[in-house]
Amino acid sequence: MPFIPNTEADREAMLGVIGKKDIESLFSDIPASRRFPRLKLPEGISELEVLKEIESMSAKNLGSGQAAWFLGAGAYNHFIPSLVPALASRGEFLTAYTPYQPEVSQGTLQAIFEYQSMAAELLGMAVVNASHYDVATALAEAILMAWKIDEGRRHILLPADLHPEYKEVVKTYFSSFDVDIVEYSGAPESAPVDALTACLVAGYPTFTGEIYALEAGAKKAHESGALFIAQADPIMCALLKSPGAQGADIVVAEGQALGNPMNFGGPYLGMMGTTEKLMRKMPGRIVGEAKDHEGRRGFVLTLTAREQHIRREKAVSNICSNQGLVMLQSCVYMAAMGASGLRTVASLCNDKAHYAAARIAEIPGFKVLTKTFFKEFLVSTPKPAAVINASLAKRRIVAGLSLSRYDASRGAELLVCVTEMNTKAEIDRLVAALKEVSA
Repeated sequence: MPFIPNTEADREAMLGVIGKKDIESLFSDIPASRRFPRLKLPEGISELEVLKEIESMSAKNLGSGQAAWFLGAGAYNHFIPSLVPALASRGEFLTAYTPYQPEVSQGTLQAIFEYQSMAAELLGMAVVNASHYDVATALAEAILMAWKIDEGRRHILLPADLHPEYKEVVKTYFSSFDVDIVEYSGAPESAPVDALTACLVAGYPTFTGEIYALEAGAKKAHESGALFIAQADPIMCALLKSPGAQGADIVVAEGQALGNPMNFGGPYLGMMGTTEKLMRKMPGRIVGEAKDHEGRRGFVLTLTAREQHIRREKAVSNICSNQGLVMLQSCVYMAAMGASGLRTVASLCNDKAHYAAARIAEIPGFKVLTKTFFKEFLVSTPKPAAVINASLAKRRIVAGLSLSRYDASRGAELLVCVTEMNTKAEIDRLVAALKEVSA
C-alpha cells in the first residue's frame, strides 16, 4: 500500500475550503480525453531480461578499466582502495543529506568534522565546508561570496585558461548581476587588478596543466583590496605548496580525485576552504567539536545559518544539500592514504606525466606546449586531435581530450592526463600509437 498521509476526512475538508465537491472536479479544465492517455510502452519483462539488456548496453562503453586511459580535464582516473566504498556504503552512512536534527547524528557529524579537518590541512586553509555539488559550483559560490562583501566592486578576473565548463557555470551564476567578468592570460600577477576588482581567480594548475606560483598574484589582489581565489588540484596540494600557504583567501577544489569514481561526470564533490576571517561569509556547513554537560566529546553544526533553509531572506547561498556521500568517500580515502600516501600518489602522477611528455615530445610533429605541469599537459598534434583520438580508441587507448570540443580553432591540440593508474607499458603503447597515426 502506498503511504497516503491524508484521511478521507482530510481530503473532504480541503476540497470544501477550495469549493470543490470531489477530486475529479480538480481536473475539470483538462479535457477528459487527455487525462489518462494510453502510453505506448512495451510489455513488461523480467528482472533477468532487464539485466541482460542493461549489460549489453553498457558493453558498448569504453571505460577506464578496459583501456589505456589518458583523459582528464576535470574527471580523473585515480586508484580507489576497496575499503573506501566498503565503509561509505554502510547503511549508517548511505544518505546524501546533512541531518536536520544534527546533534542526534554524531557519526555523520564526526565524519564531516574529520573530512573538514583533513581537507583544511591539504588546501592550507583555516576552515573547509561541507560542501558543494562540484568544483564549478564551488568556484561560482566563492566568487559570489567575494562579490557580496562589497557589491561596488564589479570586476571579476578569471584566467583565460580556466576550464570552459567552469566559466559557463560562473557566467550563469552572475547573469543577473551588474558585474564585469574579465579574462586574463598568463600568470595571475599579470591580471588587470584595479580598485573595482572583487576577486582575482587563479588555476592551480590551469585547465591545460600550467602551474603558476600564486604569491605574487595574491599580493597584487590584496594591495587593491580584492580577494584571491585559487581553484586547485587536491592531489597536487599533497606534493606542492598549498594555495593557502601562498596567500589564497578562498580555495576550491574537485574532490572526485579523492576516492570517488569518475561516474560519467557525477555526483562530484565541490570543496571550499577559506580563512578564519571570512568563514562566516562562506556557504555550506561547518562542523565543530564540543563537550556535553558531562564533559564528553561531541560534534555540533557550528555554522549553518547562511543557507536558504535557515534564513531565506539573508542567505548567501541556496546550497543546502551537501554531497554527503561523496564527501564521506573522500574522508575515508584521505584517512586511509594519510599524508605519506597522498604524497606518493602525487609523486607518481608527476613522474609518470613527465616521462610521458618527454616521450611524446620525441615524436616528429608533436610538441608539448605546457611548460610547468603536474599530471596534465597540452600537446600540439600534426593531425586533428579528434581524428587521433578516434583512431587510438579503436586500439583501446583513450589519448586525451581534443580541445576542439570547446574551440574549433584549437583542433590540433590534445590535453593528455597521466595518473598513478597509468603503467610505463601503457605510456609506451600511447607513444607507439601516436607515432603510427601521425606517420
